Amino acid sequence: MDPILNRMDYLQVGVTSQKTMKLLPASRHRATQKVVIGDHDGVVMCFGMKKGEAGAVFKTLPGPKIARLELGGVLNTPQEKIFIAAASEIRAFTKRGKQFLSFETNLTESIKAMHISGSDLFLSASYIYNHYCDCKDQHYYLSGDKINDVICLPVERLSRITPVLACQDRVLRVLQGSDVMYEIEVPGPPTVLALHNGNGGILCIDSFDIVGDGVKDLLVGRDDGMVEVYSFDNANEPVLRFDQMLSESVTSIQGGCVGKDSYDEIVVSTYSGWVTGLTTEPIHKESGPGEELKFNQEMQNKISSLRNELEHLQYKVLQERENYQQSSQSSKAKSAVPSFGINDKFTLNKDDASYSLILEVQTAIDNVLIQSDVPIDLLDVDKNSAVVSFSSCDSESNDNFLLATYRCQANTTRLELKIRSIEGQYGTLQAYVTPRIQPKTCQVRQYHIKPLSLHQRTHFIDHDRPMNTLTLTGQFSFAEVHSWVVFCLPEVPEKPPAGECVTFYFQNTFLDTQLESIYRKGEGVFKSDNISTISILKDVLSKEATKRKINLNISYEINEVSVQHTLKLIHPKLEYQLLLAKKVQLIDALKELQIHEGNMNFLIPEYRCILEEADHLQEEYKKQPAHLERLYGMITDLFIDKFKFKGTNVKTKVPLLLEILDSYDQNALISFFDAA
Repeated sequence: MDPILNRMDYLQVGVTSQKTMKLLPASRHRATQKVVIGDHDGVVMCFGMKKGEAGAVFKTLPGPKIARLELGGVLNTPQEKIFIAAASEIRAFTKRGKQFLSFETNLTESIKAMHISGSDLFLSASYIYNHYCDCKDQHYYLSGDKINDVICLPVERLSRITPVLACQDRVLRVLQGSDVMYEIEVPGPPTVLALHNGNGGILCIDSFDIVGDGVKDLLVGRDDGMVEVYSFDNANEPVLRFDQMLSESVTSIQGGCVGKDSYDEIVVSTYSGWVTGLTTEPIHKESGPGEELKFNQEMQNKISSLRNELEHLQYKVLQERENYQQSSQSSKAKSAVPSFGINDKFTLNKDDASYSLILEVQTAIDNVLIQSDVPIDLLDVDKNSAVVSFSSCDSESNDNFLLATYRCQANTTRLELKIRSIEGQYGTLQAYVTPRIQPKTCQVRQYHIKPLSLHQRTHFIDHDRPMNTLTLTGQFSFAEVHSWVVFCLPEVPEKPPAGECVTFYFQNTFLDTQLESIYRKGEGVFKSDNISTISILKDVLSKEATKRKINLNISYEINEVSVQHTLKLIHPKLEYQLLLAKKVQLIDALKELQIHEGNMNFLIPEYRCILEEADHLQEEYKKQPAHLERLYGMITDLFIDKFKFKGTNVKTKVPLLLEILDSYDQNALISFFDAA
């Protein structure tokens, strides 16, 4: 039986980071637990629930932003000591709020992740991992890519300390001391590590028996605000048992008991600082007249308390507004622009070869202006309720290819956009975010659209494919050639990797073509089964080297078979889009015939199927604007690039190519490429 969970909002603190909320151990089985949470204001707060009200156990003074919060203590005892990481410092408190540790690590980067195991402390900054025992440095590791999380397998079950790092390059690195013992490749960049059932095993968020069947379930909190509960079937495969959408990203999640004794719940914290419970306690209970009267009285008291709190807040807002106006009108007043934080992500989705731009603000968003100096498509997002309007652009005179404004509905704190770029067209996308605060203020965020923007890192490629090769030689350093690769391709670490030579593999998320990149000081070799990829790299790398006044020797080997190979990769996508466009064009005419005839029995099965699926077909077509034009553009680029490497300009033959595409036949297209 699937769980029935009811939402209860407990309180709100400041903006929170990932994994900054924990439940303290209960004093007895299924007794209420205290919640401890740290926020970006540097405040650590511990509270408990009593008679439906949140009561503070302790609250620290503000300080540096808290990046992580973990519980620790002597092994095999209740883990009730509170450890926080802020900047490069670790502080620790008792469950009553007394500080007993302040440890300055002197790391050059701010701490991003932390794990506590007895007297062992495991920390990671962006690229650096450190292991301390009793605050003394033990081991150190410099990662080739960003470290997103760190954890240690249970020391009481193993003969040695075994830390695990989750790294941005899609690898889990298992360490022994300061060395990598082995690496585990995963399909995407791992963002969070946890121990299955709390005792070692697989990737997860938290394990807790919320279903009540005696077996721990998997609790997942997602970036889009979705909270999910998974159980495991007999084959140990996860089965979704419950999900609920919150309005903002979930930063921490844990199963426990907070609101009332004996009622289990999932406690989550969100980006803007809300602590919310999804509890098994029923909202409507069967009760006698006496209990009902007591319940009504409790509800009246709560409503009265909320009204008083609201009046107090309104009075406080008026006071602060008057103070602000007086200070801003003073002759000695400095410009007081209100500040606000933005939680933003710009990531490539492998499934549909589009970029997700997520913008999240602590307060409600009024509008977001999107501006791009390169051609991009904005795709529909189902969860997006904002109203979008487009402004005309003059791309020739001011490099504006897109100006779009998203006007958000009231109380929208999170906006998700989908963008598709064109490889070879590179520049900057800018988002101007204006929240609903007074006085009006705006922040600008910039995102780079890279020359090979649709490529994604992968662990391996098919070496049997027909490959084209681009070779660069010259007087350039390893750091310089690495910076060029960073400029051209996503998911490459900013810092040059350790060693004299590096190899990266990439896959084009739109076409499934591949790229191999091998470079060292004075030499770079790039191999791809798509001539257009090699052409883009040649043009961009030449331009970057010229900017730095570096002479490059460029050579290339073109494999003619690769052109036909790429056309065959494009074929199923092109055929599907042409058929989809044809079906959508027929829908209106078929609907008129249906109205005229009164039914659709006279239609052939193919046309009846189109009418039955009309809504789905139109929705799919609407979600992929310019998809067909993109495929036409890729085939055109492939045609031009093939002959460009031969020193021939075939742009005059492009109209003839487009005619062949309009009456598409795969063999005719291949013959045209061969004969041109």
